[in-house]
Amino acid sequence: MVGPSRGIRHRGVEHAKKLVAAAARVALDNNGKDVMVIDVCAQSAEFDFFVLATGTSRRQLHAISEQIDDALEKELGDHRMGIEGYEESRWIVLDYGSVVIHLFDEETREYYDLESLWADGKRIPLADLGLEENSP
Repeated sequence: MVGPSRGIRHRGVEHAKKLVAAAARVALDNNGKDVMVIDVCAQSAEFDFFVLATGTSRRQLHAISEQIDDALEKELGDHRMGIEGYEESRWIVLDYGSVVIHLFDEETREYYDLESLWADGKRIPLADLGLEENSP
C-alpha cells in the first residue's frame, strides 16, 4: 500500500507519478538522453520523485523544459513552483513540489552525479510508467 505524499504538494503519490510519466515522456519525445526516474520518498520529506534527463544543447534543454511545463499544465492542471538555471542552461531545475525535474548538459550531469548522490532512492524503470527509451 502506498502512503500519502509527504511532498510539498498534497495531491498524493499517484498524481506525482502522473507528473513524472508526463515529464519523462516529453524528455524522450525531445530526444533527451539517459532519462531516469528516481523515487526518493523514503529519503526526503520535501519531494517524492526526481526526473533526470540529459540534453545536447542549450536549445534542446530549453525546449524540453518549456514543453514539460506546457504538458504538465495542460494535461494535468499542475503549475511549476519554481525554476533555476534556465539562463545558464547547463542544469535546469523545474520544481513541481513533490516532483523535481533535472535537465542537464552531459558535463554537468556527470559532474554532479545525482544518481550516486541519491543512490538510496529507488530507480523506477521507464517501462513501469508506460514509456520506452528512445533507441540511440
